[in-house]
Amino acid sequence: MRAILSVSDKTGLIDFARGLSSRGVQLVSTGGTSKALADAGLPVRSVSDVTGFPEMMDGRVKTLHPKIHGGILARRHRPDDLEAIKSQGVELVDLVVVNLYPFAKAAQNPETPFDELVEQIDIGGPSLLRAAGKNFRDVMVVVDPADYPKVLEQMARPGGPSLEFKFELMQKAFVHTAQFDMLIAGTLQSITCQAGEFVRGEMKHPKIDVRQLRYGENPHQKAAWVQGHGPNWQVKWETHQGKELSYTNLLDLDAAARIVLEFTEPAAVVIKHTNPCGTATGGAIAEAYVRAREADPLSAFGGIVGLNREIDADTATALTATFIEAVIAPSFTEDAKPILAKKTNLRVVTADFKAMANLPTIMGEGERAMGTEMRTFLGGMLHQEPDRVIEAREPWGPPSPLESSAASARSTPSASSPEGELRVVTKRQPTAEEWTALRFAWRVCAHVKSNTIVFTGADRTLAVGAGQMSRVDSVKVAVMKAAPGSLKGSVVASDAFFPFRDGLDAVADAGATAVVQPGGSVKDAEVIAAADERGLVMVFTGRRHFRH
Repeated sequence: MRAILSVSDKTGLIDFARGLSSRGVQLVSTGGTSKALADAGLPVRSVSDVTGFPEMMDGRVKTLHPKIHGGILARRHRPDDLEAIKSQGVELVDLVVVNLYPFAKAAQNPETPFDELVEQIDIGGPSLLRAAGKNFRDVMVVVDPADYPKVLEQMARPGGPSLEFKFELMQKAFVHTAQFDMLIAGTLQSITCQAGEFVRGEMKHPKIDVRQLRYGENPHQKAAWVQGHGPNWQVKWETHQGKELSYTNLLDLDAAARIVLEFTEPAAVVIKHTNPCGTATGGAIAEAYVRAREADPLSAFGGIVGLNREIDADTATALTATFIEAVIAPSFTEDAKPILAKKTNLRVVTADFKAMANLPTIMGEGERAMGTEMRTFLGGMLHQEPDRVIEAREPWGPPSPLESSAASARSTPSASSPEGELRVVTKRQPTAEEWTALRFAWRVCAHVKSNTIVFTGADRTLAVGAGQMSRVDSVKVAVMKAAPGSLKGSVVASDAFFPFRDGLDAVADAGATAVVQPGGSVKDAEVIAAADERGLVMVFTGRRHFRH
């Protein structure tokens, strides 16, 4: 067996090379790697000895040679490949161990001259990795020093390394080259040529960070977490403590962040399976969290928490009073840190909430709203602007006398604009407290899976019905989960119109006094009449918020 070793990161190199040599693997190397191996007393053959061609141009050309790439790319099951390399005196290569030039280190230093940056663009390394990756069935390709022990273990298996392991190594190799290319591209985007001089500016892209997760939604599904790539690359999530984040943890943390980003006042949410089981605001973030937790304490157990304020000591104490899986917030104070640390398995994640709220979309220069959402389906990929509740950014209140007169004159509401048209369509007008509660309910409702019914007060959810096949069923689920008598005097938000009066009657029977919904059904007049009959307030927004 033969291995080519050429690494800039020499972590664990000598022990790994010793392990290879003890298994009878011939070591072939270049430059600094070759010197490190020789200094450690290991037998090593130079690439120039293999190719019969000296390194030239300060090492710019050394591994770019048919006697190297022919040995890597030859397919063992193809007699014609084997005959071709034999006729040219090319020896097989079984293992390629490469990590690329330290371009990232040079790019991170603003004092690095442009020409030195260019010199750190690796040519031979990516070519070796791509060749070995392409022929992964026959050649193991290793880029991560953390994989060295696994490689030695796999080599000791009866029958040699498994195909699954070799494929995992191939995947990591192409991620490594992709990260390198993305970093180069982002760095070059930050450089301008001015009067023949190259001037460096702020880098446009960070390094892509790919973390292999234990599994996806289920143990039999492989998964990875990629940061620094795609439309939302600007936002970096940082994990400070706790167990490794799972695929579903990340989905729930995303759902939590989206909800609390709707609020400028201190807000907290407890998420279960991407739906809120409790959302609340408060004078302080600790108060908001306790309210959110107590909205449905049974479901909150083992939940995911989102907070739109820094975690202080009071909040940390409240968070650790019961079992939760993870929390995401903008930051935490020093005195909160030891309190959180007592729950060693609790994942604590921070992110730049301001950046998340102001990511640009790919859809044009209009609304800036949490980047661009991408989703695959069996027929391709979907892109869309995220849904933000822009019609509820400002406080809701009574319309002007002119608007009120116009609304009361309508027997059947007219079609609404895409931007929404907030209007009261019933005889009774909302009280000041109902206006506040309706706005709160509407901001939460937009982030609950359809069909959605949310009962709330002015500052907290009281019951949530999510993801049912009919709107009446969503009402029934919410009522079933509510504490006895808690829905009396509540308000209700529905993410889409009531197609019939049965849903409206159900929320009225539960004790609600006011409803907010988009409107737009052919049965709107019937539903409005039912609301008037039951003494309910009904507000139309003219803007739907489905979430599938």
